[in-house]
Amino acid sequence: MSSPAAPSSTSLLARWAAALTVRRIATVLLLSGLGAALLNPIFVTPFPVVLGRTLFVGAMLLLAFAGAELWPSRWLPRWLVQVLAVALVAPFATFLVYLFTVDGDVAQLFSHEGRVTGFAAISATALVVGIVVALGALYRARDAQARAADLQFALERSTLERTALDARLSLLQAQIEPHFLFNTLANVQALVESGSERAAPVLRHLIAYLRAAMPRLSDADATLAAEFDLVRAYLELMHLRMPDRMTFDVTLAPELRGLRFPTMALLTLVENAVHHGIDPIEEGGRIEVGGRRDGDGGVRLWVADTGVGMAETAAPGTGLTNLRARLQAFYGSAARLELNEVAPHGLRAEIVLPSGAGA
Repeated sequence: MSSPAAPSSTSLLARWAAALTVRRIATVLLLSGLGAALLNPIFVTPFPVVLGRTLFVGAMLLLAFAGAELWPSRWLPRWLVQVLAVALVAPFATFLVYLFTVDGDVAQLFSHEGRVTGFAAISATALVVGIVVALGALYRARDAQARAADLQFALERSTLERTALDARLSLLQAQIEPHFLFNTLANVQALVESGSERAAPVLRHLIAYLRAAMPRLSDADATLAAEFDLVRAYLELMHLRMPDRMTFDVTLAPELRGLRFPTMALLTLVENAVHHGIDPIEEGGRIEVGGRRDGDGGVRLWVADTGVGMAETAAPGTGLTNLRARLQAFYGSAARLELNEVAPHGLRAEIVLPSGAGA
């Protein structure tokens, strides 16, 4: 097997140059100036000369720190390599700048007490300040990496939670759709078996209704307007089945028409009102469906009937259990379903959504 190709010199130089950020260069310039100002009193040479020496040493330390950052360390941590690079380059860079002042004569450098003192002062200052600044930069870089990792983890967790939520909604939707279709077909079957003259018109309306409704059953971007259209079509179908026993009214505030809403959630309550509220009593009753925005910015949807009331519907079935789960999965834990008796008899089911729901 061939080994991975080593990075080209051009690539390394480009990365090295990229490591020399404006912030790092500005820090070196500032610290070099401060160092020259603090050391100037012990030198007999002019301040510009001292400043030039500290700038040279600072530039060499920055190059060493940035270069060690790219070093492919296998046995030592990269941060330790960077600190060692600064510690080694500090005296070496000072030696180079003093060697330049004596035209390369090492003996002349170490035979002059003033140069030795200056060499020691700049070298020690560069060593201490360089290591402290390097450790500070490494700490900030590590802290930034930790924050970036936390943000990435939070993003991945949010993505996984959204995926799990979509899967849960799809499962609940799949449980509700057959329940609705089988109930509707059972009504048609009852009319056919009884020989009712309304069987054929009801069947025609059912076919037309299903053609309009089926494309919406799995629509993740369904709106409250589409849900109310579905409810109205269903109630018209039920009215054909029992025209003398059921009346209904459907109203929705215009500003709520574009609100995102889980498909067939409200229809579940309407089905319950028909089959558990109106059907069981001989005189029938009335169903009212509506929606408005509350004063606190929330949304309230309701299905009220004048049927048998809470006594017959107190034990929630699969439809209501799934509805509560879907609402909380879609809008959060603040969404709720409330069931209240209506005097003298009947039931009012309300879906209460928090402010900002479906935006």
